[in-house]
Amino acid sequence: MNEQDKKAKHQQRQQKLKEKVDERIAAATDDKGLLLVITGNGKGKSTAGFGVVTRSVGHGLKAAVCQFIKGTWDCGERNLLESHGVPFYVMNTGFTWETQNKEQDIAAAEKIWQEAKKLLQDPSINTILLDELTYMLSYKYLDLDEVLDAIKNRPEGQHVVVTGRAAHRQLVEMADTVSEVQSLKHAFENGIKVQKGIDW
Repeated sequence: MNEQDKKAKHQQRQQKLKEKVDERIAAATDDKGLLLVITGNGKGKSTAGFGVVTRSVGHGLKAAVCQFIKGTWDCGERNLLESHGVPFYVMNTGFTWETQNKEQDIAAAEKIWQEAKKLLQDPSINTILLDELTYMLSYKYLDLDEVLDAIKNRPEGQHVVVTGRAAHRQLVEMADTVSEVQSLKHAFENGIKVQKGIDW
């Protein structure tokens, strides 16, 4: 097969692919707020969630962040996004193995959840990141049915991103898009310190 034939074959394949993609785009007519769940054991779940928030803000949309678990150290995303008008509601207790106080953690989680519920009723908020919410459900710090109900009954056009490991089955079933981040290799496992601007 000569070069011209190869080019023609390639163009034919690409044209067929384009027609299939165009057909799917034309068939996608629903317009609604999405629930995205980013779960799995790999690094980058919160980073992906913050990417969605940043994209929203870049388009002039209004976003808010509720951070469960984390919050006791400097956060690059928070430094940037708060300066662009994104409110943060932070549990501010660190990891559960640091606090070692279940009652305190539950109270802190409930406090942030009350803020999250207000956001989930506010039609002026386009995008909400519920960072590390999955842990609050698996540890039973928050009531699963209440959380699912609040997300389900949010304003029609509002987008919600939930991050964290071991997302509850019902949350996954309710979601429009679910991404699982796999861990193939992590620098920390080889004794490398967490890096500013990369890990936090």
